[in-house]
Amino acid sequence: MRAVIAFAFVLLTVLVALGLAQTNVFVVSPLRATAPASSGAPTAQPRAPPVAVVSTEPAAASRTPAVAATSTLPGASVAPPAGASAAVAPPSSAPACPGNPNALGLARTVQVDTTGGPGFGFEHFKMHDFLKLGEVVLTFDDGPWPANTPAVLAALAAHCLKATFFPIGKHATYYPEILKQVAAAGHTIGSHTWSHADLSRKSLDDAKAEIEKGLSAVRWAVGGPTAPFFRFPSLKHPPELVTYLGERNIAIFSTDMDSFDFKMRKPEQVVNSVLERLKKHGKGIVLMHDFQHPTAQAIATLFDQLKLNGYKIVHMKAKAAVESIAAYDEMMLKEQKLPTASSRPTTDVVRTVAE
Repeated sequence: MRAVIAFAFVLLTVLVALGLAQTNVFVVSPLRATAPASSGAPTAQPRAPPVAVVSTEPAAASRTPAVAATSTLPGASVAPPAGASAAVAPPSSAPACPGNPNALGLARTVQVDTTGGPGFGFEHFKMHDFLKLGEVVLTFDDGPWPANTPAVLAALAAHCLKATFFPIGKHATYYPEILKQVAAAGHTIGSHTWSHADLSRKSLDDAKAEIEKGLSAVRWAVGGPTAPFFRFPSLKHPPELVTYLGERNIAIFSTDMDSFDFKMRKPEQVVNSVLERLKKHGKGIVLMHDFQHPTAQAIATLFDQLKLNGYKIVHMKAKAAVESIAAYDEMMLKEQKLPTASSRPTTDVVRTVAE
């Protein structure tokens, strides 16, 4: 009888232990995307959704940390133990933007998959509406240019912001050192043709050359990878060139609102123009020009006003770098009569031997 009781006690102990073990297992399950009830689509997908054209990157470390129990594996979520509280890392003591407690800062960074040449900017392309109310993407055309582009860079740095630049190819070859500063600051650099020509008035071959030489010039000036982002001069985009850029997997940028800063002579006009358009639209991609002096003068005040009015800045980055075409690289170099025999960096060519 005692043996039976002892066996029952041991069996009960094992069963209890197994039950406790089960309550401490983390369950990993695929993410499910629920469709709106009115869409007629299935309410759940058994697998993680495909990569989107625009995806939000993880938040910067300086912002509110994520819950520690959340899995970092793509397409999976982790459930914490029953009754357990999720641990949250303590907030960083470092300011979000060193030296400027009132900085505008970045709300989020998104990554763009440019496969097939997606279009952005509701003035012409209405497919990808990824911005939330109050979110703004800053874009600057026609640089780089002495004094003006550095002033824009300084204002962006003071507010810990990132923007997207669309330089003209010729300007890039005039001032490669300025464009290198843009790249070094972590901004996205696309292209804006070779000479800012109206491509709607060009033959297809000449228009392609304008696009490709501009792209080659920007890559040459930066001396490193650039984004497959392109903006047509005057936003004129012939259908055959839209198709061509799609084949090249280059995203096309229009705008949600044009500041028309190139028509303005006073910095306060630029500030008012952007704020009025944002008030009307509520969010969007803003087109400005780092080539324009009034914009360079206005930009610091504009950022202060955006902060005061509660706007959030979003930075757009490309998933992959653009690839230039060798024939256009050579064409661009020959047209500018640039040296082709040596591509060594300046640090290898010029060295300080005495001070």
